[in-house]
Amino acid sequence: MFLSPVESLLALRYVRARRSEGFISVIAWFSLAGIMLGVATLIIVMSVMNGFRAELINRILGLNGHLAIYSAEAGGLENYNELAVRLIELPTIIAATPQIEGQVMVSTDSQNIGAVVRGVFWSDLAARAPLWKSLDEQAIEAFREDRAVLIGKTMAFKLGLQVGDRLTLLAPRGRATAVGTLPVRRAVRIGGIFDVGMYEYDSSFVFMPLEEAQGFFGYGEAVTGLELYSSNPLGIAELGGQVAELAGPGKRVFDWRDRNSSFLNALEVERNVMFLILTLIILVAAFNIISSMIMLVRSKHSDIAVLRTMGASRGLVLRVFFMTGAMIGLVGTAVGTILGLLFCWNIETIRRWLESLSGTELFSAEIYFLTKLPAKVDSVEVLMVIAMAISLSLLASLYPAWRAAGIAPAEVLRYE
Repeated sequence: MFLSPVESLLALRYVRARRSEGFISVIAWFSLAGIMLGVATLIIVMSVMNGFRAELINRILGLNGHLAIYSAEAGGLENYNELAVRLIELPTIIAATPQIEGQVMVSTDSQNIGAVVRGVFWSDLAARAPLWKSLDEQAIEAFREDRAVLIGKTMAFKLGLQVGDRLTLLAPRGRATAVGTLPVRRAVRIGGIFDVGMYEYDSSFVFMPLEEAQGFFGYGEAVTGLELYSSNPLGIAELGGQVAELAGPGKRVFDWRDRNSSFLNALEVERNVMFLILTLIILVAAFNIISSMIMLVRSKHSDIAVLRTMGASRGLVLRVFFMTGAMIGLVGTAVGTILGLLFCWNIETIRRWLESLSGTELFSAEIYFLTKLPAKVDSVEVLMVIAMAISLSLLASLYPAWRAAGIAPAEVLRYE
């Protein structure tokens, strides 16, 4: 064993300070609380950021192609069916869907908002899993048979629209007439309302049948791009080169990381900075352990001298005081880990309770793009946090324990 029964008994006794050492006990408790809060906060924040990143990436990948091919010319992609047939033969490509994308103004009797129209075949809606799962059979039937459009839940709420209502789409690209260039307007019926749980899409996207979008934006038989879906979206780099080679000259190929690079880089930088900042909480608590242990050693000079005269070795004294300080870190780390994991596993319930208690919105969908607060516990990260907290606690206990072991019994007892 690392400690003998006598050493364990002494370490536990020194952890529980007497009434005369109350101030030392207060500092020790603050040290324990600091490590506990630091570990819990670090686990919670890192889990929330992991969940936030995973949710956004899953929704981005679920609503957008993993690879996109665009024409370098303004007319769009022609003969896209032939290109799709060649690309679908690649091993990891599971779908190739043509699409029209353009910006519009959505108008009702009382309001106007900007939006993005995406024209797709009804069968290609299934490739966008979050969108497909949020639609019922009536909405899919209306999109396929009645040439109706699909709008997001947030957009419908803002404009006060329901299924069956009509709205007007105004395209920025005008149509030349005898009296000049006139804006293209089209009244469409709402066939369904989707809710993918991502504010950006629920508030500003309109899905339209591909043929209708081609006519509305004036692309004829062409499309603006071809969206490719892969069975391995995280290993898309190698596939991008093969797609670019098959697509040929005059085509531009972008993968999902290229299109979201600034967003992903910002998330990674924020995650690393938050980890460093929150680590300082644990570091400050470790310094509190040093101060409380040094004060404890100074108050126990006589006890240490008596132990040494009774035959206790320097190693025994060092281990006793080392374990005394280490217990603070071990207990604080254990309690902080439990609190952090419980908070992560019940974070949405806690968020709603805090919002009802304070009467304020703590997690705005307009800012964070998600309707629920996500948390994804990474076991490797939790173990790293635990290892770091315990290591800092053990390092903080070394110097006071070394000071205690170096006390000379004769010098102390001379004045007793």
